[in-house]
Amino acid sequence: MSDFSPKEDELAGTEQPFVQHLMELRDRLLYCIYGIAVAVIALSLWPGPDRLMDFIAHPIKAHMPPDAKLIAVGVFSPFFIPLKVLLMVAVLAVLPWLMYQIWAFVAPGLYSHEKKFALPLIVFGSLLAYMGIGFVQFFVLDKMFNFIQHFTPSSVAATPDIASYVEAILSLYLAFAAAFQVPIVVMLLVRFDLVDIAKLKSFRGYFVVLAFIVAAVLTPPDVISQLALAVPMCLLYEVGILGAGWFSRVSRAPDEEGTQTAVDKPADGQ
Repeated sequence: MSDFSPKEDELAGTEQPFVQHLMELRDRLLYCIYGIAVAVIALSLWPGPDRLMDFIAHPIKAHMPPDAKLIAVGVFSPFFIPLKVLLMVAVLAVLPWLMYQIWAFVAPGLYSHEKKFALPLIVFGSLLAYMGIGFVQFFVLDKMFNFIQHFTPSSVAATPDIASYVEAILSLYLAFAAAFQVPIVVMLLVRFDLVDIAKLKSFRGYFVVLAFIVAAVLTPPDVISQLALAVPMCLLYEVGILGAGWFSRVSRAPDEEGTQTAVDKPADGQ
């Protein structure tokens, strides 16, 4: 007869009252606000809203006549749009801090082996988000505006409104930052046994179609930006498949394999 006995749950007795959860959530939200406020103050001092706006507008201005400028249709747009850009950059600058606050809020409900891989996932996810945003700023926008410029009639003066421009690129930033999280999603699906690697491999063809559908919905109606989103998603899907097996092994609880071995091993004398 096997002498194996289940290990005591390390989270037993650690439950907290609902009010205490609300207080913890309040504190984490305040920490997020403090982090954003510090970033806003720092970015206001250097490089300042004007330079941030110039940096954001560079991809489209590179395809406009030398003396052309973006226009402000709204009365208050010249004041509020640079502030909106400043806030957007501040949030992106402290993204790891915001993700850490989310992790700190849920960490008490995680097992020790789960805490070990939760924080690296947050760091990896933040890096992927920065990669997606950088890909938009330094590649996608330039190619997209170059493509659009070729189809602009010579009798039309392309002078975009800064409000619509900032709104458009912000949606692209969010779309690419979210799409670049594909490896994280794939690895978590395998880790929690929601799907196995063999099924992910057989789903490749369907994912390619899904990636192009997502790209068509989230990006402007031009071929360049749609390809620029769909192709990296497909590549990142393969990265997720490659990393899923390794991640599933290293994030397993120390006693999981021992538990499985003890359960499957026949008793002595049988």
